Formats: sequence, C-alpha cells, structure tokens
Amino acid sequence: MGDPRAAGRGGGGAGGVPPCRAPPPRRLIDGRALAAFSIEVGQGAAGEEETPYTSARNAFPGIVTAVKLGDVAAQVEIQAGPHRLVSLLTREAVEELGLEVGMQATARVKSTSVHIDRT
Repeated sequence: MGDPRAAGRGGGGAGGVPPCRAPPPRRLIDGRALAAFSIEVGQGAAGEEETPYTSARNAFPGIVTAVKLGDVAAQVEIQAGPHRLVSLLTREAVEELGLEVGMQATARVKSTSVHIDRT
C-alpha cells in the first residue's frame, strides 16, 4: 500500500475511493487510489464548457498577436484595442488553452498594486 492520507471522520472517504481500515475514529485512503481518482475526476471535468467565474474585473478582449514558447515558460501578446498586453505563463497553460496567433482571447488583470506615473 502507498502513502496513505487521512480522510476525515465518518462517511467513507473521498467519493469513489474506498477507505482502508485504521484505528477508530479515522479512516485512511491509499495514496495511489486517491491519485488515480483525482486524475479520473479531472479528465471528466476537462470536457465541460462553462462560463468562467472570476473576481478579476479588468478584462481586455483582443487578438493574440504573438506566442513565444520556451522549454517551460511562454510569452503571449494580446492586442486589445489600443492596448498591447504581454503575459508570462507556463508553456503547459498555453498548450492547454490552444493559444495561437490570430485567435481571440481575453486578458484578465487582477493586481493588489497599481502604479501611476505622472505624464
């Protein structure tokens, strides 16, 4: 058995993962079974298209004008009206989103700090 993790009290573990017996009042879940279950649930949710819910209020819909892929990181540029936005993100995220030059995308900005310069 792999590295078991505590499952909490009562009711039988996490969803479709059978708990292992442990001294009361605890039940343990096999780490490998939990990992397999997590992958299965994640793949099932990947096909569902839903409206994204976000607290980011600054949305800039535009056109992807450049995608530069590195080994791990990537840089994506979006032209949103007169604004050019550049985002650094993981290569994996770019590939999952299927971002390519010419497609529509929305850059969302959420920041705890905004700097203003006098012009």
